[in-house]
Amino acid sequence: MTDAQTAAERIAALRSEIEQHNYRYYVLDEPSVPDAEYDRLFNELKALESEHPELVTPESPTQRVGGEALSAFGQVRHEVPMLSLGNAFEEQDLIEFDRRVREGLDLPSGDLFGDGAQVEYSCEPKLDGLAVSLLYENGHLVRGATRGDGTTGEDITANVRTVRNIPLKLHGSGWPKVLEVRGEVYMSKAGFEALNAKALETGGKTFANPRNAAAGSLRQLDPRITASRPLELCAYGVGRSDGELPKTHFQLLQALREWGLPISRELKLAKGAEECLAYYRAIGEKRDALAYEIDGVVFKVNDIGQQRELGFRAREPRWALAHKFPAREEITELLGVEFQVGRTGAITPVARLKPVQVAGVTVSNATLHNMDEVARLGVMIGDTVIVRRAGDVIPQILGVIVERRPADAKAVHVPEHCPVCGSAVERTQLIKRSKGKESVSEGSIYRCVGRLSCQAQLKQAIIHFVSRRAMDIDGLGDKIVEQLVDKGLVGSPADLYRLTYEQVFELEGFADLSTRNLLTAIQGSRKPTLARFIYALGIPDVGEETAKLLARSLGSLARIQKALPEVLTYLPDVGLEVAHEIHSFFEDEHNQQVIRALLDEEYGVALQEEGDLSPEYAACVTLADFLDKLNIPYVAATGAKNLAERFGGVEQIIQADWLDLSAMKGLNEKAKQSVRAFFGDGANAERARAIEAQLREFGMHWESEKKAVEGLPLAGQTWVLTGTLEAMSRDVAKEKLESLGAKVAGSVSAKTTCVVAGPGAGSKLAKASELGVKVMDEEAFLEKLKECERL
Repeated sequence: MTDAQTAAERIAALRSEIEQHNYRYYVLDEPSVPDAEYDRLFNELKALESEHPELVTPESPTQRVGGEALSAFGQVRHEVPMLSLGNAFEEQDLIEFDRRVREGLDLPSGDLFGDGAQVEYSCEPKLDGLAVSLLYENGHLVRGATRGDGTTGEDITANVRTVRNIPLKLHGSGWPKVLEVRGEVYMSKAGFEALNAKALETGGKTFANPRNAAAGSLRQLDPRITASRPLELCAYGVGRSDGELPKTHFQLLQALREWGLPISRELKLAKGAEECLAYYRAIGEKRDALAYEIDGVVFKVNDIGQQRELGFRAREPRWALAHKFPAREEITELLGVEFQVGRTGAITPVARLKPVQVAGVTVSNATLHNMDEVARLGVMIGDTVIVRRAGDVIPQILGVIVERRPADAKAVHVPEHCPVCGSAVERTQLIKRSKGKESVSEGSIYRCVGRLSCQAQLKQAIIHFVSRRAMDIDGLGDKIVEQLVDKGLVGSPADLYRLTYEQVFELEGFADLSTRNLLTAIQGSRKPTLARFIYALGIPDVGEETAKLLARSLGSLARIQKALPEVLTYLPDVGLEVAHEIHSFFEDEHNQQVIRALLDEEYGVALQEEGDLSPEYAACVTLADFLDKLNIPYVAATGAKNLAERFGGVEQIIQADWLDLSAMKGLNEKAKQSVRAFFGDGANAERARAIEAQLREFGMHWESEKKAVEGLPLAGQTWVLTGTLEAMSRDVAKEKLESLGAKVAGSVSAKTTCVVAGPGAGSKLAKASELGVKVMDEEAFLEKLKECERL
C-alpha cells in the first residue's frame, strides 16, 4: 500500500468521524467528544489535505472556510415559490384559521353533541433570521439561494457552504435524487453578542439585532467573512423534490434530521386550535430562555395531502399560519417630529426618538400615522413616550407619560409648505355620499399639492411604476430612481422611455454593460398588459386586483378613463368612494398629460390585451339597478324595481308628473315625493341622463344588444380545483376557467359541474365521487381548455 493510499484512507476516516461529530453536535444536540478532541481531529485532517491537495474534495469539512470574493450575486428562480405566511396576532385569529382549514377540508363542524373533527398541526418556533433554499442533487449540496421576492432570490451557494451545520453531503440513504430543503439561517444570542463584542474591540460596526447580523453575514460577497460568523440553519420544509417523501410534515422533518439537517428541537404535534394555543403560550413563557430570538410560532397542517387540498392564496399557503407574539414595549424620549412625503403627496409625521432597544432592535424612529393620531395621543416634542413594535415589525408610539412632560415641551404642527418642494400643504376632505346627498368633513391626511413637481412624490411614483408587479423594469432600484430624479433626467414616468445611453452611463455605478442592460429592460417594458399599466399609474386605492378587474371588465384604457363613478360601481368590490378616486384621477389634467406622454407612438408604451367590454359586465345593468344606484332618498331596491316596471325608461321617470306617480302602486307617499323632488333638481336629472348615455355608449344599457354570457363555452358552470396542478398554478387555472365563463368554487356540491383533481386531491375528490360529480385529471383539463379556446 502506498503512502498516498494510506493518506486517502486516513482522510476518509477522519472526514467520516468529523461529520458524525458535527451531526451529533449540531443536529442531535448530543456532543460526543470534547472540543479539544474535535480540534485535534480537524487539524490532523487539514494537515493531511495540505500534504495531499489532490485528495481535497468540496464536501470535506475543511472546505467551509470560504473561497475568493464574488463581484456580485447571481439570480436564482425558485421553481416552487417561497411564499410568506399569513399572520395572526390574537388568539381569535388562530381559532378563525383553524375554522377555515376545517371548512376547506370539508370536515364535520362541532355542534351541541360534539366538537367535530380536529386537524393535526405541526408546531415550531418562528426563528428570526433569513429564509434560504438549499438544493441537493444526488445527496450533494449544489446551490444555496435567498428567498428574495419569493419567486427570484440570490445565489449564495459559496456562503451557505460555510455554515457549519449545513451538510455538504446528505447523511444516510433514502433521500430523493433532487431535494430542495428550505430553512432559516439565524444567529444565536450568544453568537450575536460575541460578534458585536469583537466588533467593538476592533472598532468595527455593530449589528442592531441577531436577525440583521444573520442576513448581513449571509449576503457578504466575500464568503470568508460569512465563514467567520456564528451562523446556524434550522430546516423547516421542502420545496422541489423528485422522489417519494413522507406523508406528514412532522415525518418529513424527522427524515431531514436523519439526512443530517438540523430541525427545531421544539417541534411538536397538536390537535385542534386549543392545543395549538397551549403550545403558543408554552413557547411564549420560555422565549427568553431559548438560545435564539423568535418572534412567534408557526402552525402547519401536518397531513401533506391536506396541505395540497387546501392550496394557496395569491401570496401565502392556506394551510400554515405564523402566530406572532405580542409587541414588546419600552420607554424613551421624543426628540422631534419630521414630516415625510409619500407617493400620493400624503404628509406623514415621523417621530425621532432617543434610541432604545425594543424586542432586540434599536429603535430611533416611529410612525405617528397622521395628525389625528398625534391629537389622539396628545404627544408633544420632549415627551416621554411608550414605544412598541407592532407585530415585532413597525415601531409605533403607544402613549405618553404625561407626568414626565418637561416645561419646555413643544406642540406638533403640520408644516404649511411641503418640506421637500415648498408647495402648499392642504388638508384632505372626506366626502360621504348616500341617498343623493353629500356631506363634507375634514380628513386626517394632509397632502402636498405639488404632485410630480415634488421630488418626493415623483420618486415614489416612479419607484411604484417600475416595480415588479407594475411595469417590471429590472435594474431600476430606489437609488437609481433617486439619481435620475435628482439630476433632472426624469420628471415623469414617461421620461424613462426617453433616456439615452449617455445619460444612463453618467450615473454613479454604471458602466457599459449595466447601462445597456438597463436600457434593454426599459425597452422590454414597452408592451405591458392593460392591467399592469393601470396598476403602475398608482391610482389611489387601486391595487393589483382592482387593476385586473378594471382591465378585464372594461377592456380598454379609453373606457376606463371616461367611466363615470356610478358606472364603475357595477364592478364587484368597487364602491362609490373608490369609483370617485378612479374617476378623479383620470379627470385630472396633469395625469392626462402623463398618460398621453406614456402612450406616445414614437417613445412610449403600446398596451396589450385591450379588447371589448366583457359580456358579464355588459349584461349586468337593469333599469331597476340603475335607479337603485342613483340613491334616491326613501327609494330602496324594491321601490326601484317597481318604478322600472311602471315607467320602463329613465326619461319617462324624469318627466313623470304628480298624477303619474300618485297612481303608482308599490311606492309609499314619502318615496313618491322623494322621486319627484330628486328629478325636479336639474343637476340630478342631467346626471341620470349622462350615466344612461354612457351605458348606451359602452353597450351596457338594458336595451343594448348583448353578447350573451351563456355564449361563453363554460358559462353558467361551476368548477372546483383540488390537488396539485403541474402545468400551471391553480390561480392561472382559475383565471382561464373564469375567462371561459365558469365560476370557480372552493367546495363541492350537487351543483358542481366538474372537479379538476391533481395529485394529492383529498376530501373534495371523495365528495365528488359520492355526489356523482364529473372528475377530470390535469391532462383532460388541459385538453378541455384547448377545446374551449377553439370555439
